[in-house]
Amino acid sequence: MAPPPTTDVSPVIIRHAGRIEGFAIVSEDGMLATADRVMPPSLIFDADKHFFERGLDGVDVVVHGRHSHEQQEHSPQRRRLILTRRVAGLEQHSSNRLALWWNPAGALLSKALAAIGVPDDASIGVIGGADVFALFLDSFDVFHLSRAPNVRLPGGRPVFPDVPERTPEQVLANHGLVPGQVEALDAAQCVTLVSWRRAQNFDRLRGA
Repeated sequence: MAPPPTTDVSPVIIRHAGRIEGFAIVSEDGMLATADRVMPPSLIFDADKHFFERGLDGVDVVVHGRHSHEQQEHSPQRRRLILTRRVAGLEQHSSNRLALWWNPAGALLSKALAAIGVPDDASIGVIGGADVFALFLDSFDVFHLSRAPNVRLPGGRPVFPDVPERTPEQVLANHGLVPGQVEALDAAQCVTLVSWRRAQNFDRLRGA
């Protein structure tokens, strides 16, 4: 089947017993990429790349849209779910035996995980784009948000659909995540990392 032209997915409730982590680096104006979906060199920093790679090495499955891919040394060995509305539920990727096309409106996450060969409580790393992040906002255990304040991408692709009307931090807080300490990733470029974790009193969406 030809790759789908969109990563938009229907709004559904994600229920999962395992750990779900999100990873993103954004510009000062909350963008992940340029308008043509390209991550510019100005948004790439070695310290953030190393943090991102270590994070994905620690999860069982990577989840993303068609235009998002980590392009790391271990990428070919990672199991992945690629979101799309162009399949009814699940379909094997034609060129990657470790990947499935997944429509969350047509197949539960637990079914997708079983189809890709991992248990119900597998750990998941979500890497974007905006619609994919939005799908998991009420289910993240932690969202690792890196910031590059010296970079602006006017008209670019936002980290969440509500950006730039809201800041990424406002979106995360509105979905029950609270910020940890600010970590300096690249002091010379003022690049920072904050890991936002699920508030203890937030009504989690959990289940089979």
